[in-house]
Amino acid sequence: MLKLVDGVSEHFGQIAGLDEDAVHHLGLAVREAVVNGIKHGNSGDTRKRVRVEYTVASDDSRPCVVVRVCDEGQGFDPEALADPLAPANIDGTSGRGLFLIRAFMDDVQVRQAAAGGTEIVMAKAIAPPLQVD
Repeated sequence: MLKLVDGVSEHFGQIAGLDEDAVHHLGLAVREAVVNGIKHGNSGDTRKRVRVEYTVASDDSRPCVVVRVCDEGQGFDPEALADPLAPANIDGTSGRGLFLIRAFMDDVQVRQAAAGGTEIVMAKAIAPPLQVD
């Protein structure tokens, strides 16, 4: 299903008006959130689902793509995660998911979902088109 998520993320980002780099960053962040939801949130339990919702929102400044990724796991405290840039963790092979999501997106919120599990809400601003004189 990750190929489907990748394709939907790319297509949605394009039709929403993100530039090529932003579409790529959106895709990487959504993929990472979904993989984390499957692996860590749902502990690989195939009976549990990871839900992904794409929207375009317009706040006071400018429109943005908003993606919600919600798993059915026990939830976690994002503040309790080890710093992936700390010397003791720098050679680790995991533990960078949320760090990468935050690096690729303009706004990231991690919270307990109303129905249980963890919900990651991430936003990427849509840059206005270039004005050509």
